[in-house]
Amino acid sequence: MDDGTLGAALEREHHEIDAGIEAFSTGQAQGAAAIESLTGAMQALRRHIYLEEQILFPAMREELAIPMGVMLREHGEIWKTLDVLEGQLRHNGAGAAVRDMSRELLSQLERHNAKEEPIFYTQADSSLTPSASVELQAFLETGQMPDGWVCHAASMTGT
Repeated sequence: MDDGTLGAALEREHHEIDAGIEAFSTGQAQGAAAIESLTGAMQALRRHIYLEEQILFPAMREELAIPMGVMLREHGEIWKTLDVLEGQLRHNGAGAAVRDMSRELLSQLERHNAKEEPIFYTQADSSLTPSASVELQAFLETGQMPDGWVCHAASMTGT
């Protein structure tokens, strides 16, 4: 999907995030570039979860409550993996454990995105109000996640 819709823009972010993690996990990027690729993708992923939970999902709450519950739970699992990865990078550098955990994160994202893209992204343009569409588009272009924000499921478990 690359048709100029909000759904296409959200899917494009998924691919960019995945590519950053994959460049690290497969060794395509080396040295400092590898760490920058991973940490940049991790920051982008946290920001992406923020925009989904704060802008996209609220507009779909009534019509997609059950699959949204699954997405929110998976966001919490992904957030926990990101926390573990950050801890490993901080304490052990970019060794084998980080590479293994980054591969686990890619697996989580593959399963998550396979559900999220066809269910939520295909309805993004029709479900959002015009003001929410403008807000989402602006956030995609320049938005920043507030410092200290934690995804819904992670905040419920104290992660």
